Amino acid sequence: MSEKERKNRPAGRSRSQGGPASIMPGEKAKNFKGSLKRLIQYLKPRKITLIFILLMAILSTIFSIVSPKILGKATTKLFEGIIAMSKGVPNAKIDFHYITQILLILAGFYIISALFSYIQQYLMAGVAQKVVLDMRAQINSKLSRLPLKYFDSQTHGEILSRATNDVDNISTTLQQSLAQLITSVVTIVGVIVMMLTISPWLTLITIVTLPLSVLVVKGVATRSQKYFKGQQKSLGDMNGHVEEMYTGHKIVKAFGLEEQTLKDFDEINENLYLSGWKAQFLSGMIMPLMSFVSNIGYVFVCVVGGIFVSNGKIKIGDVQAFIQYTRQFSQPIAQTANIANIIQSTIACAERVFELLDEQEEVPEIQNAKMVMYPRGAVQFEHVNFGYKEDSMLIKDMNIDVSPGQSIAIVGPTGAGKTTLINLFMRFYELNGGAIKIDGVNITDMKRGDLRSKFGMVLQDTWLFNGTIRDNIAYGREGATEEEIITASKAAHADHFIRTLPDGYNTILNEEASNISHGQKQLLTIARAILANPSILILDEATSSVDTRTEIYIQKAMNELMKGRTSFVIAHRLSTIRDADLILVMNNGSMIEKGTHERLLKQGGFYADLYNSQFYQVMEKVVV
Repeated sequence: MSEKERKNRPAGRSRSQGGPASIMPGEKAKNFKGSLKRLIQYLKPRKITLIFILLMAILSTIFSIVSPKILGKATTKLFEGIIAMSKGVPNAKIDFHYITQILLILAGFYIISALFSYIQQYLMAGVAQKVVLDMRAQINSKLSRLPLKYFDSQTHGEILSRATNDVDNISTTLQQSLAQLITSVVTIVGVIVMMLTISPWLTLITIVTLPLSVLVVKGVATRSQKYFKGQQKSLGDMNGHVEEMYTGHKIVKAFGLEEQTLKDFDEINENLYLSGWKAQFLSGMIMPLMSFVSNIGYVFVCVVGGIFVSNGKIKIGDVQAFIQYTRQFSQPIAQTANIANIIQSTIACAERVFELLDEQEEVPEIQNAKMVMYPRGAVQFEHVNFGYKEDSMLIKDMNIDVSPGQSIAIVGPTGAGKTTLINLFMRFYELNGGAIKIDGVNITDMKRGDLRSKFGMVLQDTWLFNGTIRDNIAYGREGATEEEIITASKAAHADHFIRTLPDGYNTILNEEASNISHGQKQLLTIARAILANPSILILDEATSSVDTRTEIYIQKAMNELMKGRTSFVIAHRLSTIRDADLILVMNNGSMIEKGTHERLLKQGGFYADLYNSQFYQVMEKVVV
């Protein structure tokens, strides 16, 4: 794709911005209420399960918070027995039978509470995973319906971040934080009720310390938030730096910039250390400060509780139970404050996912689509207009009439619109005006899958996936037999080099297929195109980055591939397309000349200047 064509596209993020985007702790959604309501829609089909989860949380909490009061009865009985024995009351003793019964009841309550909590977590995990299952399915379906211009305007990291990281954040929050939030809220309400049954005055003392706890959490969270953002930014910078340095390590070594690279890394690493240390230190201060505030309330409860016991207003076991409730009261408050912050980030993640799901899709396919049953390969461009932006047309009023089996070469300087023309063939972009017809049928009247099955592509940038050579070739046609794969490989002049590999057709290509040469990769893509048996071929700079010897093999393979097929060849080396049936000369998006090689040279126009400039460059190299 040319530089000029890229400039006409919507701007996307570059890799230097720090790699895949991610939601930072404390980052807020633009439309919190709207995104929250939309996220809740995913939970609505599972409302019965959620109600059951709430019921399990309530039952688990009830059995948990009732336990301290029951334990207080055992404490009271033990205390009364000790006091009676110390006063010398006749037959005074500690009622261990009663205390044992209380302990057995408590053990039963704790077991039942744990069982209800287990059921709650199990059901919540199912709900969370089903929600993200639906969400991932929608994202995958959406990505298949998005036009090419969306992917051109976004980095791969940005798209992957929305489809994976953001969805994982939502999953984690639903599975852990939401269940924890339900339990915390039920615990707070239940504990307050239990404390009121013991002593309204002691409850008031405990609640008075609550605003102080909120102020502490808010103050620390506000200060730590900016450091968390700085940490995420530095982490993004480091990821981007490492990615660039290790993917381009040959260039770094070639220019001797290892020391500068290490200095840059040390600087980014130092920034990450400082912001990370401050963020973790401040966030780690929340629990000690909360404990300090709760201990103040604990002291007041002990003092006032002791006075009430001495006055006979409450029993010693109730004070002991109340102290336990004070402990239970502070923990869910801190958890709720923390979860509220997590939910803010989660809604921001959900908002990013919804932005992806709301992206404008490809123009819908018509219901009664036409099919070309016996494709011949005729192509017509009728008054075609196209631009990446409405106010800037790249291709204007283009008309081309190609007969079946013709070889068409498309030439022109960088930014002329050659690759854009191919994208319009395949309907990766929609026209702003005019029509493109295949065998007399408008491409907008065909299903995209049917249209693209008529084309075979061999591009400058070879694409091979991690797998065997056999699987990569077979990608050209579903259900291809072993014999057909080998026949296609022989036609592409790839069979010989494949059999020289240790595992032959079972050789596994690594992630970037770097275990074979670039020319060999190109031969495999040609074999794949031959196997697909298309009626129209697109060859985009297929020999531009290989040596002369390899180019001869590739050219032979392409000649075999082009037999009897309509072919569109994009080439910068004009010497490779002299035998084309028709040469289209493009400049600034318009077709300015067309004809055979000899005819265009005789005209002495733009093509002749291009050809002669390349010819003289070659001669100068030979002389040198």
